Amino acid sequence: MFYVYILKLKNEQYYTGFSEDLRARIKKHKKNAVKTTARIRLKELVFYAAFKEKKKAVSFEQYLKSSSGFAFRNKRLI
Repeated sequence: MFYVYILKLKNEQYYTGFSEDLRARIKKHKKNAVKTTARIRLKELVFYAAFKEKKKAVSFEQYLKSSSGFAFRNKRLI
């Protein structure tokens, strides 16, 4: 499975990511081992979606990072 996830950070911002192993990736975020979130600690996992196809997961992650994806995320996912 392939996962797209949204994390809420301690500074109240959101981080959107992709992983093939969601549990391991969340553990890395908690240990500050992920470069993009190392300076701002993880507060909580707020959303994740599982996909059978990598292409669909990557496309959804890219969409969530777009301006219309931000609006969708704020209205429907968090």
